[in-house]
Amino acid sequence: MAAVVAATALKGRGARNARVLRGILAGATANKASHNRTRALQSHSSPEGKEEPEPLSPELEYIPRKRGKNPMKAVGLAWYSLYTRTWLGYLFYRQQLRRARNRYPKGHSKTQPRLFNGVKVLPIPVLSDNYSYLIIDTQAQLAVAVDPSDPRAVQSPLEAPCLSLLSCRDHSGGNRDLSRRHRDCRVYGSPQDGIPYLTHPLCHQDVVSVGRLQIRALATPGHTQGHLVYLLDGEPYKGPSCLFSGDLLFLSGCGRTFEGNAETMLSSLDTVLGLGDDTLLWPGHEYAEENLGFAGVVEPENLARERKMQWVQRQRLERKGTCPSTLGEERSYNPFLRTHCLALQEALGPGPGPTGDDDCSRAQLLEELRRLKDMHKSK
Repeated sequence: MAAVVAATALKGRGARNARVLRGILAGATANKASHNRTRALQSHSSPEGKEEPEPLSPELEYIPRKRGKNPMKAVGLAWYSLYTRTWLGYLFYRQQLRRARNRYPKGHSKTQPRLFNGVKVLPIPVLSDNYSYLIIDTQAQLAVAVDPSDPRAVQSPLEAPCLSLLSCRDHSGGNRDLSRRHRDCRVYGSPQDGIPYLTHPLCHQDVVSVGRLQIRALATPGHTQGHLVYLLDGEPYKGPSCLFSGDLLFLSGCGRTFEGNAETMLSSLDTVLGLGDDTLLWPGHEYAEENLGFAGVVEPENLARERKMQWVQRQRLERKGTCPSTLGEERSYNPFLRTHCLALQEALGPGPGPTGDDDCSRAQLLEELRRLKDMHKSK
């Protein structure tokens, strides 16, 4: 209750109040751990006397609320809009860029390119935890940059003289400099998202052709209303398809619903779940260890998650990147793609709705997972 009252009192006062609110949430969580765990078990009790599902791990504080309410969402959305749509946000981005370059002169993670029959995919670590990508047709000497947050980092390894940019809104900070440096540069993205220097608006299922690179845009609203992901078709170069998922899907996680709701996000996640299990997932952030920690809280018996976590921890000890995974892997341990699973539905879900609508029940479970993830702090 204290957290909800604090959210109302601080609504609309900017980034400083967001920090205050996070402190209040952390304090309330620390002081009421056992009480909240008791209420969690009570909230999932079975009136028929059926066997109870395994309780949540004590690492996760279950904070009851009115359905659909997230005490951080109002503050988060206001800050996100300020960051992505205003001149003050651009200045803040430039400050982030300077700090990240000073702190990580060689990037926050070590990455290796993947080469598939003359098509190279190069992850580029930028800012504090973002990834940009270069997709290069080495035969035609043509390149596509995905989410170029730092123009210097993208330009440094560039091997091809011709460049195209695929952008989502809050990863597009390098568009201006790269467009000026490459006179014939094309900037693709959603017209709904206010992407700077956009030259070629894209809609759902539009295809961008660059040499042998055939890249399909898929509309996946939720994080933003115009969010697009980009699917590199593997058939032209006889290799795996690659999904560049931006802020929709991460290794064992998904993005926040800043400009959408749970139903919208569920539909977007189902869109990418319709792709093949062998599709490589190249996310927009290095969140793997934190996300797998949360997945272990809500599904502690998931052995696929445990194996992946061990591998990720070894990678991160050496500051190595964790991408790509595959969509097949993600189905096995990513809780945001497992809203159909009975164990999660019993532990966290509201149960079937009055109309028996399974999609409605899955959306409610996704909303609850997202709310808990927003409040989860890895140890």
